[in-house]
Amino acid sequence: MENHASLAKQFNKDESRVDWHNKTLWFVREKRDKQSHQLSDWEKLRETASRIKLNVLSNLDGYLIEFERNALANGVQIHWAEDAEEHNKIVLSILNNHQVQCMVKSKSMLTEECHLNEYLEKNGIEVTDTDLGERIVQLAKEPPSHIVLPCIHKKKEEIGDIFHDHLNAPKGLSDPQQLTEIARQDLRKKFLQSRAALTGVNFAVAETGEFVVCTNEGNADMGAHLAKVHIACMGLEKVIPKREHLGVFLRLLARSGTGQSITTYSSHFRKPRSGQEMHVIIVDNGRSEHLGKEKYRNSLKCIRCGACFNTCPVYRRSGGHSYHTAIAGPIGSILNPIRNMNDYKDLPFASTLCGSCTNVCPVKIDLHNQLYELRQEIIASGLAKPVKSFSMKMMARALSNAKRYEMLKRTAKLGYRYTPFLLKSKINPWYKQREMPEIAEESFKEWYQKNRKDEK
Repeated sequence: MENHASLAKQFNKDESRVDWHNKTLWFVREKRDKQSHQLSDWEKLRETASRIKLNVLSNLDGYLIEFERNALANGVQIHWAEDAEEHNKIVLSILNNHQVQCMVKSKSMLTEECHLNEYLEKNGIEVTDTDLGERIVQLAKEPPSHIVLPCIHKKKEEIGDIFHDHLNAPKGLSDPQQLTEIARQDLRKKFLQSRAALTGVNFAVAETGEFVVCTNEGNADMGAHLAKVHIACMGLEKVIPKREHLGVFLRLLARSGTGQSITTYSSHFRKPRSGQEMHVIIVDNGRSEHLGKEKYRNSLKCIRCGACFNTCPVYRRSGGHSYHTAIAGPIGSILNPIRNMNDYKDLPFASTLCGSCTNVCPVKIDLHNQLYELRQEIIASGLAKPVKSFSMKMMARALSNAKRYEMLKRTAKLGYRYTPFLLKSKINPWYKQREMPEIAEESFKEWYQKNRKDEK
């Protein structure tokens, strides 16, 4: 498996793409700031959301049982899945029971996490993603690169080529409105043909047994209202205690993720209509184990807004696919190593630890602190590259002793002056993308000692 650094290097070969990817995401971050500044109680909302989520994590079993009890009373069928494999099998069994051959699906990062599309297609089920961004990357045979903006890495000309190859769009078409209309016409047929629809779950309300799905395109509603079978998939951490708490989370979610006051559609599903079946699959897939890790349990508060993606200087310049996982960005760099540290040991190092992700998180996850803790754990467990472990040990040894530090400083200064090729070459990874700074003639310590002596 390629790591973040090598995949980011591939993304960075196209400098113009990196530039507009960076600018576009920062534009979304700026929209988020404008929206948050319009609310005088923004920080109070964040604190309230954080405390509600902490309460949920402390009483998760009780709230899940309450949600199940009320959902069953509403006529919803509840399924529990221990892992991704069981989740996928449950979905397939529901579809097979109804002899469904094609299904429409709105955005669900949980199904991306479980690789549901690939599993169903191998078992003869046609799956159509109906979110426009998800549909584009599905046709391109790529995973989404962002949890809210799945095809943010694609230029409109590239989308035109994809639609030409798969949807009979005129060659060279790149007008966004015309491309959207072509996608709309194609998806309309899929909605009418499909007898089953799958949605994600943004919030599941324990008090009422209902769940809420937030979209900007109405595709979740279209699929769920036309289909005979509605399947909703949720991670077990998506439950919230009361309906009134939605007023907190819905005000935070869109403002944080896309800079809107609220998503265009916030759809409440409580009971199946006459003649319809509604299924909710509650998935663990490592979340219970995550909950038991005191240092990292706070990250289970995540409401998947994507704000940490939009502000992260590393994500903006390396692209979502460089994280080689369904959920990228700072939150993905925590969730994935916790689940499988060996496969994702590179991700906690894909960060500057600047803290910007923590500052924008609507539920106050201490993201940069958790990334730092994961780095320490990876180094201590021996999973880091030997050269990194060795260099960190040598650096710690040098910086922990004043005499050794002074000796290293003098050696580095001489080396920089007389053998610059050792640093200004491809041998030094830092030099590959940067210019090496010139070393100051005088260090601050030297300047301070000289000036303090002069004062005396």
